[in-house]
Amino acid sequence: MKKILLAGSAMAAFGFAGAAQASEPITLSLGGYMEQWAGIADSDTGEAKNAFQSDAEVYFDGETILDNGIQVGAHIELEAETSTDQIDEQFLYISGGFGRFEIGKNDSAADSMSITAPAVGPVGVNDGDMTSWVNGVALIDTVPSSGDQNRVTYFTPSLGGFQAGVSYADNSKTNGTFDSTTSTSNGTTSVGGYHSDSAGDGMSIVSAAIAYSGDFDGISVSLSAEGENQGEGNWYGIGANVGFGAFTVGSSWGHIEDDYGISESATSDRGGDTDAFDIGVAYAMDAASISLTYAYQDDEAPTNDVETQAIDLGLRYALGAGVSWRSSIFWGENDVQGGTDTDAYGVVTGLRLDF
Repeated sequence: MKKILLAGSAMAAFGFAGAAQASEPITLSLGGYMEQWAGIADSDTGEAKNAFQSDAEVYFDGETILDNGIQVGAHIELEAETSTDQIDEQFLYISGGFGRFEIGKNDSAADSMSITAPAVGPVGVNDGDMTSWVNGVALIDTVPSSGDQNRVTYFTPSLGGFQAGVSYADNSKTNGTFDSTTSTSNGTTSVGGYHSDSAGDGMSIVSAAIAYSGDFDGISVSLSAEGENQGEGNWYGIGANVGFGAFTVGSSWGHIEDDYGISESATSDRGGDTDAFDIGVAYAMDAASISLTYAYQDDEAPTNDVETQAIDLGLRYALGAGVSWRSSIFWGENDVQGGTDTDAYGVVTGLRLDF
């Protein structure tokens, strides 16, 4: 940690030399989004949890350019409704020809640079919101990052379409756990799978990613490879999207080792590895977009494996600047070895405002 602090001090001394005063004071601007959804859903383990869901955040952004051309700014996200932290993400950044440094509470480089299958609906199948609508289906996630942490992140400049990033944090917020039985967190019940919902323990978290984006005669290609070490284990994954005409096709895969997020002092690991993948296609025409996405996850466990699969048909239609109508028709299934299988399905529609 001392080496990181020394490196940061050296970078700051180099970057701010000859720039004692910024040309303009920092002024915050407002942004954010609001989502309001209504849905009908059902599963073998009971009816929908509720008919309405909502989410909203307000963003505060400010930036200035120093006399030497270096950009310095801040980003703060305020949760509109929450029972825990009122502030979601907050970080300071320094950007220039050397790349970009971020320090504060935010996602890792592995999370922010990852690529997954295209999806335009409000529910989704990869780290989506299906568990907010129905019981008995586990969360599928090919990028099971450690979430918002107090961390430092560096992104290289983009060179020929390639960019790399690396993050370091101590686990001050969450600690990955694996549950092969039914669990409840913040009113949401799920069966099996990896969860990042318990108190932190100070373990170091190192994340890294590399991504590529380029165009070839009307065909766009985006690729990513990412990974993260926490405790005694790792998770890692890859993703790719290819766009041609109005179509985008993509897929991603992720693997969690059974000792990811487990400290040296732990008496046991999670009991098995986890593999997940998704694949999907999206079509955009004028103001409308439609997508079909499938995801599958296999959670190994000491007593019973859990296989989860899900399908989401999504629709997005731009009604105006910053206003979109979005809908999802979804289906999910949990297959618990030696246990109870669950089928779930539903329809969700609503509006998202971006401002």
